[in-house]
This record gives sequence, C-alpha cells and structure tokens, in this order.
Amino acid sequence: MAKEELKYEEALHQLEHIVTQMENNELGIDALSEQLKKAQKLIKLCKDKLTKTDNEIKKILEKDA
Repeated sequence: MAKEELKYEEALHQLEHIVTQMENNELGIDALSEQLKKAQKLIKLCKDKLTKTDNEIKKILEKDA
C-alpha cells in the first residue's frame, strides 16, 4: 500500500470494509490481526490527510482575511 497513491476516500472505504468484516465475524484470528494492522495504517493516513488539508484551508483563508 503506497501512502502517496492511496486517496482519502479509498482509505476510508477500505476501513469500512474491515469494520464490516469484523462485525460479521468474517475474520479468523490471523486475518483479524493483519486487518487491524492495516486499519491502523489507514487511520493514520486519513488523519494525516485531514490535518494537511485543514492546514492548507487555514492558509488560504488567512490570505483572504
């Protein structure tokens, strides 16, 4: 999973899929562990993208003020 190539929406979709699998008891112990690790990376990616976007928006709004 290349962080730079994965868009926010796709990361969110993957997270939703993992949650659905967990809620439906579709993951065995080994798969659960791997999916949780993947979910952690996806959550970090989403937070980083949101923080970056928030900072960019603040800079744009400050220029107009």
